[in-house]
Order: sequence, then structure tokens, then C-alpha cells
Amino acid sequence: LRGNYPMNYRMESDSIGSLQIPIDAYYGVQSKRGHDNFFITGNLMNITFIKNIVKIKKAAAIVNLGAKTLKKDIADAIVKACDEILEGKFLDQFISDAIQGGAGTTVNMNVNEVIANRASEILGGVKGEYTLCHPNDHVNMAQSTNDVIPTAGKLTVLELSKKLLENLKSLIDVLIEKAKEFNNVIKMGRTQLEDAVPIRLGQEFNAYASALKRDYGRVEYVLKEMHSINLGGSAIGTAVNVSKQYLDNIAGELSKITGFEMVKANDLIDATQNVDCFASVSSCLKTMSINLSKISNDLRLMSSGPKTGLEEITLPAMQNGSSIMPGKVNPVIPEVVSQVAFAVIGNDVTISMASEGGQLELNAFEPVIFYKLFESLTCLTNAMDTLNKNCIKGIVANKEHCQNLLDKSVGVVTALCPYIGYKKAAEIAKESLATNIKIRDLVVKYGLLNEKELDEILDPFKMTEPKQN
Repeated sequence: LRGNYPMNYRMESDSIGSLQIPIDAYYGVQSKRGHDNFFITGNLMNITFIKNIVKIKKAAAIVNLGAKTLKKDIADAIVKACDEILEGKFLDQFISDAIQGGAGTTVNMNVNEVIANRASEILGGVKGEYTLCHPNDHVNMAQSTNDVIPTAGKLTVLELSKKLLENLKSLIDVLIEKAKEFNNVIKMGRTQLEDAVPIRLGQEFNAYASALKRDYGRVEYVLKEMHSINLGGSAIGTAVNVSKQYLDNIAGELSKITGFEMVKANDLIDATQNVDCFASVSSCLKTMSINLSKISNDLRLMSSGPKTGLEEITLPAMQNGSSIMPGKVNPVIPEVVSQVAFAVIGNDVTISMASEGGQLELNAFEPVIFYKLFESLTCLTNAMDTLNKNCIKGIVANKEHCQNLLDKSVGVVTALCPYIGYKKAAEIAKESLATNIKIRDLVVKYGLLNEKELDEILDPFKMTEPKQN
């Protein structure tokens, strides 16, 4: 589309002037202008987002027909064109770059033009004439970019979040399964990477599940905001050029088409000006990413080695780890999850700045908000899937090695503080480190406690749970 035009073309014009458009193209002059102006990322708009704009156009045609502001033959042609696109036709005609100026006007007009040209064909006309069906007057009737684009964004967030929550739930479930499997694996707990006190490996995995459960609740809660839309508010939320029947019925009709229960925002001006709801979603994804990366850090540490590190767990071997070191296997799945987390955290900064950057009655930066938000949703969804299937499910606990490390550690000395005092316990720990004599042997040597008392106090399993009395 850039550079040379094909020999067969048609001329289209707008308020800026005229452009050559490929004769077979369903997009038109405004789409082409946007394509040429905004060749930024090299990535097209998310196709789910495009289809949600199409669903809005279909709902609008149906409601406008009911309001008697759109003729039946034109409305029927628009609906048919929309259905064809939703079935997967003409998707190559959506040529808008993911990041664009104009608050999304380019992608809105790209959809309007494709629908109008296809509807014109259905009505017996030809592409590019727009006499039978016009992209602005008919397809965009009672709408503005400023209510269509944020509404499509909310629909897309809801749609992409379904799989995200499904994969998050599966990951939580497998972590809980592993927590049960590893419940009797006792190891040395660590604070600041130094020996602390005993903990069960199952307790660590259960803690991972608990953190992700909170993430699930956060996302589920913030998604409620996605059901409130400014569709019908038109340009700035004042519903200019919108009939009362359209304003009262568009959310309900859109709900029928999408399967999501959408409602008109209580304050259409607020819902047009402000995009903090998307920043809230992004913030939840950022927090989830922090938790996932922390879990991944732990998995890499606990599996480090395999002979010179902690080696408390073994991760599934997924692929060769080196082009030069034979037999090396790297923790590639936790690595990729952390990289996704870094990207999502960066995306959140972008979304935060773009959300703050709106002025007065509109935020012009929704394209980059959606580009990064959809990317975060997609990447997190896929990262959790591979973490679940290609890592967590196959983790093996090295129980004997964990016990051996525990036996060598002086961390158990903490349990002796109530019986021999902090100062004496510190002296015992220092001597144990210097001589490699076990803590309990030194305590017996100095007559501080007897064997029976030590068996009770230093029972590592009891040290991992609160006292019952």
C-alpha cells in the first residue's frame, strides 16, 4: 500500500483532497490517509478490537432503523456487511496501524468505509461511490469516534480477560496441587537469601497460589467498570446528533450482539473525558506480573545448579540451554514469564502517562492505551499457560537434598532462643558454623538441653506451623 499504486485504481476525495485507492479495496480515502500518516509500529490494530467496532456498527444500524432515522434497505445492508466481517471476511482491509493520532478516527473510519463499500455492493452499487451507503452519514450515524473507540476498547478487554482469568485459575489450581504434593518436603526457609528457619515446600507453593488468588479477585473486580459505556454520548458526551431512542436502546442492543451486559454510563461526559478505568485494569495486570515474576525468581533460585546451586527442586527440561555447553538446561519458562512481566510493567507506565495526558473533553491517546493493554492481556494469558503446562506441572521436589541442607544449617537455632536465650543461641550458631558440629550436638555438649527436649523443640515439621496451645 505504500509507495507505488497499482494500475487499477479509483479516485476518492475528502475535505483534504483526492487520493488514488486500489480499485478492489474496501477501505477508502480516510483509511488510506491514516495508513500513510501513521506507519508507526508496523503492527495492525488488534483484530478482536476491530470486530468489536463492527459489532457497534451493527448495533447502531439496528437501533437507528428502530428510531426511523435509517432506511430499512440501508440498515439491512449494513447489518449483512457487519455479519460477513464478523464471520472472517474482508479482515485484510483493515489497514490501520496500532498507534495513530486522532483518538482512533482512522480505525473508526477504516471500519466505516469497509462496511459502507460492502453495503453498497449489497445494494447494487460499486465501491467508492458512497451514494447508496455512506461511511459517515449511514454507518457512523448517531456515533462519534469518541464513543465508539472506548466502547470497543472495553468490549475487547472483557473478551481478552476471559481467557486470562481462565488461565490464571488453572495456574492457581496446579499450584495448589503441587502444594499438597510437597506438603511433607521440609527445607530451609531463607530471608535475604540467607538461612532462616524451616519451611515446607508445600507452604511456599501454597503462598504462590494465595498471591495469584488476590490477583484473580483484583481483575474480576476492576472488570466491572468495563460494562459501563459512553456509547450514545457522541462527540463529547452531550449526545449531539443522537436520537432519544438511540440513546436509550444502544447499550441493550449491543449487549444482545456481544453477550456482555453493557449499560449506559451514569455520566456520559465523564465517560468520554476519562480513561482511568483502563489504567485500573493495567494496574491489576502490573501487580499480577510482579507476583508471577517473583514466583519465577523463586523457581530459578530453588532449581539452581543442578550440582552447585540450591537444587531443592528440578524443573522440567524443555530445551537445550546452550549452543556451546553440552548438557546445559536453563529455566527458560520462568525466564520468559519474567520477561513478559517486565513488558507489562513497562506497558503500565505507558498507559498511565497516556491516561493522564488527556485534555478537557477527550483523551486522544486511546490507541496507544489499547495497543499496550491488549498486548499485556495477551502476553500474560500466554505466559501463564506455558508456566502452568511446561513448568509447574512437571516440577519435582528433591526431598532428600532439602533434608540434607536443613541438617547442615544453623537456622534451627532460632527455635532454641526461648529456652537458652538469644545470646547463647548466637554463640552456638557461631561455633557450629566454625566447626561444622551440628547445633543439637553442641547444645547437648554444653548441657543446655537434653536429647528428649531437643527432639521436641527441633522437630522441623513443628517449626513450620504455629503452636496449637
